Amino acid sequence: MTAQSHPAVVRPAPRPDAARVLICFSYSGGGTAAFRRWAAAVPADVELAIICYPGREGRFTTPFAGDWAGLMADVMAAVRPLTYRPYVLLGHSFGAWVAFDVAVRMARLGGAAPRALVVSASEVPVDWHRKRERLPSPRDTDETLLAWMRDVGQLSDLVLAEPDLRQMAVDLLRADMRVSRSYRYPAGEAVDVPVQVFHGATDPAVGAAEAQRWRLVAAGPVQVEELPGGHFYTDDVWARLPQLVTALTPSPLTPSPDPTR
Repeated sequence: MTAQSHPAVVRPAPRPDAARVLICFSYSGGGTAAFRRWAAAVPADVELAIICYPGREGRFTTPFAGDWAGLMADVMAAVRPLTYRPYVLLGHSFGAWVAFDVAVRMARLGGAAPRALVVSASEVPVDWHRKRERLPSPRDTDETLLAWMRDVGQLSDLVLAEPDLRQMAVDLLRADMRVSRSYRYPAGEAVDVPVQVFHGATDPAVGAAEAQRWRLVAAGPVQVEELPGGHFYTDDVWARLPQLVTALTPSPLTPSPDPTR
């Protein structure tokens, strides 16, 4: 199956002739919706490609991944056809581990390495056991999981107001948390590409100390940046996050945006 037709690849603004691609991976319980507006925030020579995990949005009828191995088999089938162009991997929260594992697997397979790995609001994979001890848990009640998603800013008022949407959100989160808890860090694995780490100034789960620990899995340069807000930053920062990615700095051949548009 080609990159153009793979059901897991969502392109909000297709740019088949773009020189580069930003490949994004979502948080637990998330889909592609929160990332789609980034199509307006990437340089003109970059195409935004968002990976949709099984069981949501256009893949609603596809069963959830049963464990980490199952998820990564699905993700790699979607990602590998995208890597014929220079690419950057960006994962938020749970998606940061997915992005890291993609980079590791690409190196293992001898494929083209990403130009950079960007990880956002996430503990380092080395600390997988600590995450298992932290709330929430897939064993928590629906009400507890909904409260957690509301507190971190993951749910909109529209979802909270609709019982069917609330249940769908809980089911997605619980499924992804089970997958996350089956992850095991392969001892000694590291990525030999530039790593950029973002964390929220008021994120109770991932602070400056946790962000700095990404150096444990990086053989190359690491850049750590604190951003305003919590787990999802402020709305303004989230909307322009790709503009903060060093590896996406417009190339000299990229035309500057028209300030009148």
